[in-house]
Amino acid sequence: MIRISEILSPSLVKLDVKAQDKEELFEEMVQLFVDNGQITDRESAVATLLEREAKMTTGISRWLGLPHGKLAEATGILIAIGVSKKGIDYDSLDGAPVYVVITIFAEMGNPGPHIRALAEISRIFAIHGVIDKIRQAKTPQQVIEIIKHEE
Repeated sequence: MIRISEILSPSLVKLDVKAQDKEELFEEMVQLFVDNGQITDRESAVATLLEREAKMTTGISRWLGLPHGKLAEATGILIAIGVSKKGIDYDSLDGAPVYVVITIFAEMGNPGPHIRALAEISRIFAIHGVIDKIRQAKTPQQVIEIIKHEE
């Protein structure tokens, strides 16, 4: 089983996302990967998220956005989490703003880990109260601990 808490690090959790719309959000989240040395082609990564989003919104459940895509430069699964205090206009299926965003990139040609990561995130974030706890977290490490507790 894939453990999201083992993929995340505090430097990939941002508790003060400033973006107000999806495009700004994708740029802000990709920058976390760039700053951590996991992605070098920023423009390609943002374009990958925008292309995937054009097919169907990844705002799939209450307050949660799950933008994801495959990147040539990704090795394994890359995950970052962002938390917005104000909420982001995300064109979600339920029409509600998104407060927690989990961005995932996976390597090309190996769909298994990507699908397992999406399934595990969906399972964890379907647990009542998880999103509220993450919205109230004071540190990135606290976010990781909340996830670890539910794995």
